[in-house]
Amino acid sequence: MTPPRTDLSTFANGLAARLPGAWTSDYQRHATYADQFSRTEQLWDLGHVQHIVSQYVLTHDAVLHGPDGQRLYVVDRPHYPHQFVVAPLAPDDDETQPHHFEGVAEPNGIAVPNDPARAAAGVDRRVLPRYEQALQVVRDNAADQPEPPHRPAPPQVAQVLTLTLYEDGVLGAPYASVPEQARMTLYACGFQYHPHQAAILLPATYSENGRTLRLQAVFRLLTAKDIGVNLRHADPNTRPAPPPTSGRAARTSHR
Repeated sequence: MTPPRTDLSTFANGLAARLPGAWTSDYQRHATYADQFSRTEQLWDLGHVQHIVSQYVLTHDAVLHGPDGQRLYVVDRPHYPHQFVVAPLAPDDDETQPHHFEGVAEPNGIAVPNDPARAAAGVDRRVLPRYEQALQVVRDNAADQPEPPHRPAPPQVAQVLTLTLYEDGVLGAPYASVPEQARMTLYACGFQYHPHQAAILLPATYSENGRTLRLQAVFRLLTAKDIGVNLRHADPNTRPAPPPTSGRAARTSHR
């Protein structure tokens, strides 16, 4: 027979009373599975506590509120009726943004016994120091870089080469559209001039890897010359114009 589980609300109150500083407990029962998400989505853990909240339906939980905005998540440990898990929650305020957490290790949570005194000793020794350190780093990041480090816009270039991938697998551009300073680079990278198509083309006979290497070289060499490079697919609705009808064929068709 499975032994009765220790009451979570009573345990959370006892744990809050024994942690250093002023802590209070906020117990909540969940009527539906989705009700647990508002709290579990703030979990600052990549260990077994994260596994528990992602794999089990939690009918209730508690959040302990402590000094300096610290919050601890407390919930039953499945299959262990005399244990709970305690894990930090990430700061939830207007100043903290996702990029402030980059490079900061999760403080993670631990399993604790159902004795509040022993549990408090374990949390004080193993969780709170990591939590306080991680919080400080995140807050320092928020102070140093409030806004996300957006990438700068690309530099303006006077010339641009647009390469088109045609439906037959050939890659290239009309000869007249290729900047003069780019033509020798294309030839050196395997492109060929086809006068009957009035285009500079990379044959479709190259392997996928061979084509990729040549394209990488084109991008690298042309951007070094301040020539922009675009890559596009041909419009599937565009069809080449039919060749002009010869005079003889035209006369024959009207006989």
